[in-house]
Amino acid sequence: MSEKQVKPGWKSIPIGGVCWKSSEEYSTGDWRSNRPILDSDKCTNCLICYIYCPDSCISWDGEKITINYDYCKGCGICATECPVTAIEMVKE
Repeated sequence: MSEKQVKPGWKSIPIGGVCWKSSEEYSTGDWRSNRPILDSDKCTNCLICYIYCPDSCISWDGEKITINYDYCKGCGICATECPVTAIEMVKE
């Protein structure tokens, strides 16, 4: 396998913010002011957070949910949609 490539940061996005690429192509997590924290004891693996995440930074490996903070912008949709309040938004 090849070495892991470092992706460009959000500052590489063209001026004006018009960009037709997903956050997976840019490391956009560093502009976040709030961070979602997952309480795995409360989580029922319903995957609603995974479905609603607009940046595809929540993943599920078949057993547990993880959040990739390199791409998470801290929008809070995952915390709002979680039916068991297993995700809490905290200040960065």
